[in-house]
Amino acid sequence: MNFNAKTSRFLLLAGSALLTSACSAASPAPAAQTATIAASAASATPPVTAPASKRLPLVKVHKDPNCGCCGGWAEHMRAAGFPVEIHNTADMAALKQRLGIGEGMYSCHTSEIDGYVVEGHVPVAAIHKLLAERPKARGLVLPGMPIGSPGMESPDGYRQPFAVALLTEDGSVSAFSQHP
Repeated sequence: MNFNAKTSRFLLLAGSALLTSACSAASPAPAAQTATIAASAASATPPVTAPASKRLPLVKVHKDPNCGCCGGWAEHMRAAGFPVEIHNTADMAALKQRLGIGEGMYSCHTSEIDGYVVEGHVPVAAIHKLLAERPKARGLVLPGMPIGSPGMESPDGYRQPFAVALLTEDGSVSAFSQHP
């Protein structure tokens, strides 16, 4: 293993540790608090639902067992009518590598939806757009954990602007949707 490979592996592990520790800081919310968060999320970003005649695909959420914010994102997806399965995964870095998510694109959880990968706190509107347009791509990425994104709501209503990117089959990214 040369210096660049060692450095790359170290950065990958350090980045995963930082995301895990940041995510662990957000402890799982009690049921009443979760309902309040879901209600504030609904008022901040109205849920986009599919027509009743169309069945939505299963969302498989892979997350660290100690992460609290990932459950908020899963609830965002459930509120929009998606069936959700939670998979606690100890080695998130290996999962992300297997699914082709580059190191600079990491967030705290990774989901699989109808043949696509969705990295991070991507809003349901962007996922509906992805599923409607069906681009030839790996999926969507929202690196980090932007404040105000689904599952990362702030009690004071603060929202950090963020952009969701389309992850192409060759691993490059392009703009997909903006969220002011």
